[in-house]
Amino acid sequence: MESEESMTGLSTAALVAIACNTFVAILLLLLCLILYRACMVPSSPERLPVLAAPSGGETQQTNEHKYLLTS
Repeated sequence: MESEESMTGLSTAALVAIACNTFVAILLLLLCLILYRACMVPSSPERLPVLAAPSGGETQQTNEHKYLLTS
């Protein structure tokens, strides 16, 4: 017959599996928290897209700045 310890306790492999699954669950919760926090941060609409063409007033101001910097 088997000893009482092996009948009532979990095997070492089962304990390692439980520990690994717990660790993975904690990492998944942390990932969900980071994604939730990242989605709450709004995009910055005041920045212009890189490929947007400047308007006429902005072009004139840019040209003045170039002139002032090179003189």
